[in-house]
Amino acid sequence: MATTLKASNIIKYFTQPEKFQVLKGISFDVNEGEFLSIIGKSGCGKSTLLYILSTMDTDYEGTLEIKGQKLTGLGQNELAKFRNENLGFVFQFHYLLPEFTALKNVMLPALKLGKYSNEEIEHRAIEKLKLVDMDAYAKKSTSRLSGGQQQRVAIARALINDPAVIMGDEPTGNLDKNNSQRVFDIFRQLAADNKQTIITVTHDPDFANGSDRIIEMEDGHIVGIHKPAAKPA
Repeated sequence: MATTLKASNIIKYFTQPEKFQVLKGISFDVNEGEFLSIIGKSGCGKSTLLYILSTMDTDYEGTLEIKGQKLTGLGQNELAKFRNENLGFVFQFHYLLPEFTALKNVMLPALKLGKYSNEEIEHRAIEKLKLVDMDAYAKKSTSRLSGGQQQRVAIARALINDPAVIMGDEPTGNLDKNNSQRVFDIFRQLAADNKQTIITVTHDPDFANGSDRIIEMEDGHIVGIHKPAAKPA
């Protein structure tokens, strides 16, 4: 199976209020179509690691490769272009623009990419909203949607450019059990059907145990990489 992401000896320091090593030589690979969860107590470095994997933090030691391309050392413009074409993001808070409709919010990353006509982008956005069962709300202002609905629109937005990797930072952190399960099911489907790689940081044990593999972090180290225990029949 093809390797989609490769992190090699990632080391990260914070310098404020004093120098402190957050990540201490993190190395792992993630395969195409794999659903990976990163777990650990608050402060263990998992969100810092995700920020580096997302290419938004470039102040680290070690190397990061995604889709066979070494990203370490590239300039901000090159990284921004790579992110828009290859990465999708789902956060704990949805970061939708409340004055825009669900459809317009989903279209925005594709409009920025400039790869398709506006008509094609709108068609693609509707298809992504269908995927998360939100197409009936396409013309509704996102400020009038529930939290679970907003998070599904945020997932559709993350999918609009067909990214190779979808990264989630506590994507179910603000959701109830039913909506958390819906988000999990969407991620599971994307990995299985579309061969998109899913990397999520989560505190939710049920979410993590449904993924293909779990990386457990503690004090800036990886202390375990394992497959979830099989659920009883």
